[in-house]
Amino acid sequence: MPDPDVIVVGLGSMGAAAANELAGRGVRVLGLEAFWPAHDQGSGHGASRIIRQSYFEGADYVPLLRSAYAGWRRLQEESKINLITLCGGLYIGNADGPIFTGALAAAQKWGLPHEVLDASAIRTGFPTFAPAEDALAVWEQNAGFVRPEAAIRANLDLARARGADLRFAEPVLGWSVGRGGGVRVTTRRDSYAADRLVLAAGAWMPVLLADLGLPLVVQRQVMYWFEPQVTEALPHRAYAADHHPVYIEERHDDQQIYGFPMHEGVDGGMKIGVHRAGNLIETTADDLDRTIAAAEINSVQQRMRRLVPATGDPIKAKVCMYTMTPDEHFVLGAHPDHDQVSIAAGFSGHGFKFVPVIGEILADLAQHGHTGHPIGLFDPRRFLDGVDPAHSAERE
Repeated sequence: MPDPDVIVVGLGSMGAAAANELAGRGVRVLGLEAFWPAHDQGSGHGASRIIRQSYFEGADYVPLLRSAYAGWRRLQEESKINLITLCGGLYIGNADGPIFTGALAAAQKWGLPHEVLDASAIRTGFPTFAPAEDALAVWEQNAGFVRPEAAIRANLDLARARGADLRFAEPVLGWSVGRGGGVRVTTRRDSYAADRLVLAAGAWMPVLLADLGLPLVVQRQVMYWFEPQVTEALPHRAYAADHHPVYIEERHDDQQIYGFPMHEGVDGGMKIGVHRAGNLIETTADDLDRTIAAAEINSVQQRMRRLVPATGDPIKAKVCMYTMTPDEHFVLGAHPDHDQVSIAAGFSGHGFKFVPVIGEILADLAQHGHTGHPIGLFDPRRFLDGVDPAHSAERE
């Protein structure tokens, strides 16, 4: 078999999308993954991930989100798998807080359909919620969630059908760049050569990029599922996706929470997460503590009841990871020292909604060394000494 044109390291969220996009363009792809397809050892699991466009993290993300939405629809059509549910999104916060003001600014800048709701309007429209009396919210109908495991499998299946060679349970030990160009990747089983390399290994990127010294930090996160305490006025269907939105909420003195409607059946419960609440992993992602203490569950249950009073008994909880950057923007672009190597890392807990467009960007970089998508904000060189971030756009 001839050497591949591109090796993709990591076949989770971003790597699977890149492999699919490259294979669809006729590129010979070798994909390498340390675990099994759509595994639960990293950050791409948990049955649901929010998609939204009124983006409080920064209005500059909206063009990428529009491309991502088109990509999600295309992936759903090509795979013939139900991946997307648009149930609407509610972003609740203080009048001067980052969630409300940021979501409103993004919606207004890009002309996104939205409504502004006060606490009374929130309670009337969504009776499962009990917002703070001074709360304001941006309501975005064009929001919802995607199913991460199904999306990863869809990308992997399509990539394989398009000719990609995908190998699992094959951890990468290292990579190098040859003097005359090209790359070599070494695994526990073999060594492989290619013209280009895509590194998209999630929480293992700090190890793969150790020599570069990017300030990537892995953070333990927990996802929780709770049973709603149903009543005649608010039965189970009140918490389902045709009545209940995805949501993000902050309060003056509380941690930011996010959540979903029930969509895994009556026994699936309501999924909730607390953004950036986890402990930092002091060594590597392999040392993640996957045990969950009762005190963690109780704390989140009490916080959840301040917004959804009917939050009942816990059903389950699962551990995942964020890979954080200091500014919480992504690391996406060419390796600062090696143009034949593209990197995708540091998605800081808000990257999954971008999966289709990240796949396109990584394929562009691997094929052409540049992309038409706006990625200057994510240039890896912004964290390196002596680099002027003002020139980041030159590498797009």
